[in-house]
Amino acid sequence: MTLDVPNLTDFDARLRAEAAEEPSLEVPSAPPTKKTQIIAIYGKGGIGKSFTLANLSHMMAEMGKRVLLIGCDPKSDTTSLLFGGKACPTIIETSTRKKLAGEEVKVGDVCFKRGGVFAMELGGPEVGRGCGGRGIIHGFETLEKLGFHDWDFDYVLLDFLGDVVCGGFGLPIARDMAQKVIVVGSNDLQSLYVANNVCSAVEYFRKMGGNVGVAGLVINKDDGTGQAAAFAEAAGIPILASIPADDDLRRKSAAYQIVGTHAGPWGALFKELAEAVGLAPPVRPKPLTQDGLLALFDGKDTGADFVLVPASDADMRGKHAVAKPSLEVVYDHV
Repeated sequence: MTLDVPNLTDFDARLRAEAAEEPSLEVPSAPPTKKTQIIAIYGKGGIGKSFTLANLSHMMAEMGKRVLLIGCDPKSDTTSLLFGGKACPTIIETSTRKKLAGEEVKVGDVCFKRGGVFAMELGGPEVGRGCGGRGIIHGFETLEKLGFHDWDFDYVLLDFLGDVVCGGFGLPIARDMAQKVIVVGSNDLQSLYVANNVCSAVEYFRKMGGNVGVAGLVINKDDGTGQAAAFAEAAGIPILASIPADDDLRRKSAAYQIVGTHAGPWGALFKELAEAVGLAPPVRPKPLTQDGLLALFDGKDTGADFVLVPASDADMRGKHAVAKPSLEVVYDHV
């Protein structure tokens, strides 16, 4: 039988070529030499990375530091809180638009500032029209063309989706782009599972000769139950700050209000976090096994005491199951 296969469009061909291309995972072994601290922040989607980073960057700027905040999550929500809920044009969409118009992207097209913080979003492809990780790679290529390596900042903070640490999302770890990683988690299994995955990725590339380490854990929405602190201790990483589960913080975050400022009641907390982030050395984490992670929680909450029951061939066949004669040889007792 012959199948009629439609001709591939140029776009389809590019997508297939991109999917077949193996990403480079060469890890440089030289220690970082730039005075700029490039810090990648990872965490489960919705755990509060963007909230933490917007307020951390604002506080750093109030403390006299030059800060560049780069959103590397395809949702492009890192800068929303910093800019009062307003979405800024992303590097990827701006680059595409400019290219179609035969123009070059300029810094002012994609980088904006508030309260001393310079911020931008890499963005991502449209749904179903490309890989988000490769979009990250394209975004950083554009940054290099804009002069990224010549910019003068004390801190460059990268907000990465932690649910996925492959391809472009793993760039800071795999290619030693950052000097250190910070993980954001809470007292719930899913966010700590992601934090543990990030620690595993860091340890994997350390074994390959990489230099990136974990500077610590930020506990967000801390309800005092202690699982995140227990994870940090087991993984051998410090706790940089514990941000409480507080209604005032929740309301202000929802209203796009900055709380990382000396002018507000939460200023001292974010000042302490800013100081800890700057001073914390990158350490080599000790990732937990799945059982070790589950052991941080009460078994009745996680199903940790569940016993695996093997399925049989009859189970899988259901109503189509047919008894088959056994080939087992049974010997009579003498």
